[in-house]
Amino acid sequence: MRNWRFTLHLQGPLTPEQSDTLDGLDRFSDGRICLVSGPNTAEFWCSFDAEQLTEAIAEALERFEDFPGVLVRSVELDEMALEDNDMATPAVLPAPPPLAGAL
Repeated sequence: MRNWRFTLHLQGPLTPEQSDTLDGLDRFSDGRICLVSGPNTAEFWCSFDAEQLTEAIAEALERFEDFPGVLVRSVELDEMALEDNDMATPAVLPAPPPLAGAL
């Protein structure tokens, strides 16, 4: 079993009604999915155990079935999750910055 960390970016910030609904949903209170919001944004930081990344994302998205009007715009993978799960490659992770003075 692997631990996958990723972010679900929402279409927009939660409305006051959606925030109230979220407070009453048990499936968002187990510590595996956490709301992070700003003035014009909302996202959920996720940490799920699964064999495959797609299983972890699917499990996170299932939680939104009882959360009407909330739309997930995109999924962003945590670089460390790829590295920790031996999936890091130059094609997926950004190259480190060049050393100072090197050409």
